[in-house]
Amino acid sequence: MVNSETGRILVVDDDPTVAEVVARYLIRDGHEVHCVADGHAALHAAAEKSPDLVVLDLMLPGIDGLEVCRRLRERWPVPIVMLTALGEETDRLVGLETGADDYVTKPFSPRELALRVRSVLRRARAVPAPTGETTTDGDLTVDTGAHEVRLREKEISLTAREFDLLAFLMRHPRQAYTRADLLEKVWGWEFGDSSTVTVHVRRLREKIEQDPTAPRRILTVWGVGYRYEPTT
Repeated sequence: MVNSETGRILVVDDDPTVAEVVARYLIRDGHEVHCVADGHAALHAAAEKSPDLVVLDLMLPGIDGLEVCRRLRERWPVPIVMLTALGEETDRLVGLETGADDYVTKPFSPRELALRVRSVLRRARAVPAPTGETTTDGDLTVDTGAHEVRLREKEISLTAREFDLLAFLMRHPRQAYTRADLLEKVWGWEFGDSSTVTVHVRRLREKIEQDPTAPRRILTVWGVGYRYEPTT
């Protein structure tokens, strides 16, 4: 029986050597792995095999990784770990903004990738809080049981990571957290790039703040990180 940290993994990479190494390590880690080499095949395989997670290379023939990520996000809530070339910071951040849950830069340690995959799967399958547990701040309500966020009575769409980050910050109002703190407490990572937090905060502000350039709820604490400031 598949546990909370293993599952069906779709690996999308046009480099057969990379795909083979990644598949070997993931299989060794207990996953069932299917590999494809281009964007069109990735979308077809995702629809046909319903993977629990996708390891997605950024540079692909046909449809690039960013577009594949966008299309996957439009149709399925499948977690995505993106592979990027070292130094492609702009593309990496765009990947996170597109909806990737995590990224690993090439050249990478296959063991590190396997650990990231386990972490993302574990987080995606986390058991939600009991139904009815809500946190409200004025016109913003987070229901962790229903996994629902409403702003001015209208439901807003958040990714799993955005939801977890907002729920955590709202449960700890006026408490400043470093990016490293948030990576550990929200993502469950003991290591990682703090820009992951920065991107998710920016996306949250765009969805819940009246003016994302002058946020009133998720505030930057200069030299520290972020805090949630109640409006009521």
